Amino acid sequence: MQRSRVLVAALISLLFSATATAQVEGPAPAGFTALFNGKDLAGWWGLKTEDPAKWMALPKDKLDAKVAKSLENIRKHWRAENGTLVNDGKGMFLSTKKNYGDFELRLDYKTVAKADSGIYLRGIPQVQIWDFTKEGGKWHIGADKGSGGLWNNSKGTVGKDPSVLADKPFGEWNRFRVFMVGERVTVVLNGKLVVDHVRLENYFNRKGNLPKSGPVQLQTHGGEISWRNVFLREIAVEEANEILAQGGIKPDGEKFVSIFHGKNLNGWKGPIQNYEVTQDGTVKCRKGKGGTIYWGKEYGDFIARMQIKLPPGGNNGLAIRYPGRGDTAYVGMCELQVLDNTAKRYAKLKDQQYHGSVYGQVAARRGFLRPVGTWNFQEVTVQGSRIKVELNGYVILDADILKDTDYMYDKNKFKGRTRQRGYFGFAGHGNAVEYRAVRVKELD
Repeated sequence: MQRSRVLVAALISLLFSATATAQVEGPAPAGFTALFNGKDLAGWWGLKTEDPAKWMALPKDKLDAKVAKSLENIRKHWRAENGTLVNDGKGMFLSTKKNYGDFELRLDYKTVAKADSGIYLRGIPQVQIWDFTKEGGKWHIGADKGSGGLWNNSKGTVGKDPSVLADKPFGEWNRFRVFMVGERVTVVLNGKLVVDHVRLENYFNRKGNLPKSGPVQLQTHGGEISWRNVFLREIAVEEANEILAQGGIKPDGEKFVSIFHGKNLNGWKGPIQNYEVTQDGTVKCRKGKGGTIYWGKEYGDFIARMQIKLPPGGNNGLAIRYPGRGDTAYVGMCELQVLDNTAKRYAKLKDQQYHGSVYGQVAARRGFLRPVGTWNFQEVTVQGSRIKVELNGYVILDADILKDTDYMYDKNKFKGRTRQRGYFGFAGHGNAVEYRAVRVKELD
């Protein structure tokens, strides 16, 4: 955890660091891999604006044929020249053959007047690159604000446009640093923070999630563009969790209050004898024990952040606006399920019983838990009757539980669903599920 805190501090200092200026092509920085070898197009192929879900589903023989055909186009419009990737403004987009999940990407680019380009992350558009001048003719769609924004996000959303104009004049190299964890993207352009921890929308499926992995694509559109110093570092779980917990380069983590400090359960109520605090500073439900323990302060609207580790077959829950007695799934506003979705014993559950779901009422999307025994980061936002659950950087549930429900039982069984205040806690079900770094921010 300490290493990740050092990383976050380093990211903040980057905003004022002279190292943000573009440099000539050199060896990859420590921990990074060079995506461009400076000599040829090895490791790349061609794509256009295509839904990754479709081409990733192709049989191997058809995907191989697609790759081979794309390279014919790529060779016509892309070249390696003096350690630089150059595109003539036409053709397919240069795309990595390898797919990536969470990563930090560094690269330099130089473009010309009237060109329009960008960087696709996991095959999803895009970190925008503009001709930011009035002569470029695109001020009416945001070019006056400069490059670096997530331009294909919905109109009016934070991060669609960069927070500051950071582009250098034509003829000069610009430097990007892009951090991607889950669906969250942070962009630093020429040492200036332009997008901070914003969710990139899936352009091809606005109601769905981003793919968990995909290629980096260098877009070309309407004018010559050159690229160099193209380096990527894959981000591991511990670092990803810390970045998500900090909430961006300008961290909002200090606004949260820790309700479990890793030493004891002082301040907690309920059957706390059924839980233990481990030597590693986690709180764990004792095997074969259960019941709902809760922090001794009532909340109305709030955000809770925590890390969760599931054992094989693990089953627990988050008590939301719990009254202090009874089964929170029914007498509290709800129970948010905490579950090993991969366990065979749970293969035939109802959709509303899997991890992140509002138990018995609203189903969460599946497929975003890390392997059993690995720490997951989860954020829960409760505002009025709406609950949003973000797991490892992916939004898996966002629903009004008084409107968007699909009840397993008669809705009148969920007597507490209209509660406006209550306690936050853990609903144990006999499995050794662990929690750490549990923090809450009030929104009232």
